[in-house]
Amino acid sequence: MQSGEVIHGNARVEEKVSAELKYSPFIIVTLVLMAVALVYVWSHIRMTELEYMVAEEMSIKENLLEAQRKLKVEIATLKSPQRIEAIAKDKLHMSYPTRDQVIILTTEDDTAKSN
Repeated sequence: MQSGEVIHGNARVEEKVSAELKYSPFIIVTLVLMAVALVYVWSHIRMTELEYMVAEEMSIKENLLEAQRKLKVEIATLKSPQRIEAIAKDKLHMSYPTRDQVIILTTEDDTAKSN
């Protein structure tokens, strides 16, 4: 009769082990699915952050291009011959030279070519 009890006792142990094993794959699958979901959500959040960063950098780029365009216009304005002439006349009191103020320099090569 003791042998029957031992078998019966082993059956109970096997039932407990099999009951624990039934929940174990379910828990593992649930944990794996949760991990996959967390990775997906994290990657989506990271992607959104990167999109905001790209949009901000594009905005900065556009602002810099606009500033560059304005500076090019300002350079062109400052280099204009009319502006330089006006400053020379008004502020520096300069005028165009008269004929007797103009001296033409020639080199020996220029003299030889003209003969």
